[in-house]
Amino acid sequence: MLLGSAENRRLLEFGVSYERRLLASRVVNWQYSGELLPVALESDPNSLFTYQQSTPVVKTWSYSGNPLLTCAPVITPYFLTTESGITYSGTYSQTCSGRKWTIGEGISPVGFQWNFLPRHKLQPFFVSHGGYMYSSKPIPVAAAGSFNFTFDLGAGIELYRTKTRSIRAEYRYHHISNHNTAPENPGIDNGLFQVSYVFGR
Repeated sequence: MLLGSAENRRLLEFGVSYERRLLASRVVNWQYSGELLPVALESDPNSLFTYQQSTPVVKTWSYSGNPLLTCAPVITPYFLTTESGITYSGTYSQTCSGRKWTIGEGISPVGFQWNFLPRHKLQPFFVSHGGYMYSSKPIPVAAAGSFNFTFDLGAGIELYRTKTRSIRAEYRYHHISNHNTAPENPGIDNGLFQVSYVFGR
């Protein structure tokens, strides 16, 4: 993680992109790149809260709750005496158990790609985008927002099969955050692998 603090999050996206060449030279092809993501799935680990009571009766009970920011186990002792003189003591712990997926959609209207060695069939490239993602529920925690800003940057290789058909494989660093437009802004960092089939004129 570089900018976010929400741990153990996952991201799966499906979409299409539009590209238009801005500058072509012997060294690099620079092109505009915009993306539309009608399906964006984000996964958060569910929380598990457990009470282990030692007095006056030994008993254990658990319940699930909203996603936690981190899954590092936290164990806290408790000690309580009621007005009637009964003492309750034990430990309270919180950790993660299971996952919850949230569906959303996104668009990255601002993006650029730089292809190097444009006269070769196999071309390395750099890519970067900026946009937003809207989810059906707040992510990655309950006090965060459903509307988040996104940006990514990455690199990959593009193999041209013909002059107008190619296949791309790339890796991106992807960041999601609400820019403090909600009570909490933990942010999500993901490493994304992407495979694309490209066709055009």
